[in-house]
Amino acid sequence: MRLTRHSDYALRVLLFVGTAEGRLVTVGAIAERFGISRNHLMKVVNRLAVHGFVETVRGKHGGIRLAVAPEALSIGVLLRCTEADFTLTECFSDQGQGCRIAGSCAVRAVLDEALAAFLAVLDRYTLADLLDNRGALAEDLALTDGQALAPG
Repeated sequence: MRLTRHSDYALRVLLFVGTAEGRLVTVGAIAERFGISRNHLMKVVNRLAVHGFVETVRGKHGGIRLAVAPEALSIGVLLRCTEADFTLTECFSDQGQGCRIAGSCAVRAVLDEALAAFLAVLDRYTLADLLDNRGALAEDLALTDGQALAPG
């Protein structure tokens, strides 16, 4: 299984915002720290806001911050919101071409079980778990000084 770039960036945004501990951060600051396109991050932040994970504040001194406590933000729920589909093979798809062995094949059942296990593991973790090393993250992201929250 491979997660999309959108999900990867969503996790990075949440790690950055979670590390900032309630302070507003700009998309520009996140883009700069991770070397990610600002335009692409805007789409990610918009989706995170639509789903209620982050709050956006407009204006000259605006930015984004977490809208929920890190302990309440399930990684499994997040990825279900950011991944367009978890189709592992064509036979999982409603638009599939049909399979000659669909009636006797055990592959789909095994992959269904594997996907359920994958999501179950992610459901056990929250953003708080990923922020357990907040101090090291703050240093790596240069959040230890106030200037890091504004685009450079």
